[in-house]
Amino acid sequence: MSATAGQAQGERSLAERLGLKPGQVVQEVGWDEDADDDLRDSIEELTGNELVDEDYDDVVDVVLLWWRDGDGDLFDALSSVVTNLTDGGQIWLLTPKAGREGHVEPSDIGEDATTAGLSQTSSISAAPDWSGTRLATPKARR
Repeated sequence: MSATAGQAQGERSLAERLGLKPGQVVQEVGWDEDADDDLRDSIEELTGNELVDEDYDDVVDVVLLWWRDGDGDLFDALSSVVTNLTDGGQIWLLTPKAGREGHVEPSDIGEDATTAGLSQTSSISAAPDWSGTRLATPKARR
């Protein structure tokens, strides 16, 4: 298999599509047994760091927020994790794809993200069962 074919099929290219870079610290919030282990492993491989958990008490470059309908108040969760971000940090909100248990409507994501002061910048297929929505803080955030 060529390197290009391996990257097209492999998880590493997915972590790169998330915009992650070596050395970044990624905090994982909302993990449960349904979280995609291949995605998690690819992030650790690309960044060279283990994912840190919800109790991590320093700033992070990226928050990986696994969220399902019924997990609580999305606005509260977003407001909580945004305080952990370094300037220019981002949140990847991972929600079950349409038709899967726990699916979250895109309109709900957009509304809660905007209310939390975040901008929705892109959406991707993050894993076989998960959609990813990239949320960024405003450049002039204070």
